Amino acid sequence: MATIGIFDSGSGGLSVLKEILRILPGENYIYYSDNAFCPYGGRSNEYIIGRSTIIVKELLSKGAQAIVVACNTATGAAIKTLRSDWPEIPFIGMEPAVKPAVAISKTKVVGVLATESTLHSPKYIETKRRYSEGVKIVEHCGKGFVELVEKGQTSGPNAEMIVKESLKPLLAQGADTIVLGCTHYPFLLPVLQKIAGNNVLFIDPAPAVAKHLREVLSQKGISLDKKEKPRIEIESSGSSETARRLLNDILLSLNLS
Repeated sequence: MATIGIFDSGSGGLSVLKEILRILPGENYIYYSDNAFCPYGGRSNEYIIGRSTIIVKELLSKGAQAIVVACNTATGAAIKTLRSDWPEIPFIGMEPAVKPAVAISKTKVVGVLATESTLHSPKYIETKRRYSEGVKIVEHCGKGFVELVEKGQTSGPNAEMIVKESLKPLLAQGADTIVLGCTHYPFLLPVLQKIAGNNVLFIDPAPAVAKHLREVLSQKGISLDKKEKPRIEIESSGSSETARRLLNDILLSLNLS
């Protein structure tokens, strides 16, 4: 049975845990929501590295054998340092899903919704450079998206108004495929799809991250359990109310409650 640590600036990383549970339902999970310091977008790399280091130490003290950095911003800012400081621990980060979006797009206009920090990270810039030939990539920050999810406002008129403001510029430029570059954003997918219409495809990188985790655990010889239900511990630097409510919804949707 593997013990897997997962962390994010808040509750967004639970969208990644959901995809992990689909294929690895029988493991032990420790989820850390750093919501007292959320959002990370706009923070300095040094600040994010500092917070990430504190969280990793906490997860390791609880027996984590592998750690998923379920935050695009923290991946871009801190994962290189984390891997250097703990070379014996596999760290799995969030990959900008530009490559599959480019392959799918019919209009050859790909949109990317992400935080400012992610859009300016070397990892994203390199990915964009590598796969953007023959395709126009348009970007926008999901302003207010993280705050909506942390407040539990994932639907309704206010959520639609805030989401529309950031989505409109991408749609206006002809994007037919949009990458969700923050793990909070999948919780707003019903609203995003409602505004964009059925002809626009949104790509969540979480399923690919889950598959990569499974591969890494296998390569490291970390034994996996065949039992049907996970054991999940929630830790947070602030209130854990939103994370626990979202987790309960996830477990119900996967018949794991």
